[in-house]
Amino acid sequence: MQSLTGTGVALVTPFKKDFSVDTDALTKIVNYQVDNGINYLVVLGTTAESATLNKDEKELVIKTVIEANAGRLPLVLGVGGNNTHEVTEELKSRDLSAFTAILSVSPYYNKPTQEGIYQHFKAVAQASPIPVILYNVPGRTASNMLPATVIRLANDFENIVAIKEAAGDIVQAMRLIQGAPKGFLVISGDDMITLPMVLAGGAGVISVIGEGFPKQFSKMVQLGLEKKADEAYELHYLLADSIDMIFEQGNPAGIKHIFKALGLCEDVVRLPLVNVNEDLAGRLNAFVEKIR
Repeated sequence: MQSLTGTGVALVTPFKKDFSVDTDALTKIVNYQVDNGINYLVVLGTTAESATLNKDEKELVIKTVIEANAGRLPLVLGVGGNNTHEVTEELKSRDLSAFTAILSVSPYYNKPTQEGIYQHFKAVAQASPIPVILYNVPGRTASNMLPATVIRLANDFENIVAIKEAAGDIVQAMRLIQGAPKGFLVISGDDMITLPMVLAGGAGVISVIGEGFPKQFSKMVQLGLEKKADEAYELHYLLADSIDMIFEQGNPAGIKHIFKALGLCEDVVRLPLVNVNEDLAGRLNAFVEKIR
């Protein structure tokens, strides 16, 4: 799965001022990623506000990204949930021919045990016709998929090929890197600790800030993969303040404001999310001007 090494980005879903999906802006955003060194695109992840998209809107987003990408980069599709049967039925019925892998989040809200998480992903692996990237994000799911569970899944199912690890715990990430079978990819899901994870042996990142500043962030990850730590950390510290800012008042409100400042889309988000306030908007605008 070398195509999933490097920098992937979790695409936003841009909206018009009337809250409808803005397909023209989404096409622009895809081209911006392709033109600036991103390695692959993730469709309908958390950053896409997928929880607020209806079935028809999700299909429109998928169709738009596939057409805009035109086969240039690998695509990963978010297919996850806390109803195992519903997730497996979607995997059996959906046309996944355009995608390299799925990204599947650990079940949220239910708070399953480690055995429950294992059995959920066993069912996902058996239903999926393409490779599976596990997604551990305890801050959203209210449960932590422990390294022992991840390593057990990686050893038991050949098509479980990677994890997006977003616990924000560098020690946990290192345990995964240490214990995972050869070829299993440990991908950062936390922009701020991406570089230390890569230098420790991680495979890259699925990023939010990377889609705002793709040239700089993907260069940082590439330098990290090449173990050029000093050069990579220069870029890390250049972008560090922006990483804090885009998550300060919720994701994707922060990154959408950066896109507005870049002229790529409106900063519209759907409730229960709201736009960043005036103070943060000013700081984000200043940061974009500095990077330019």
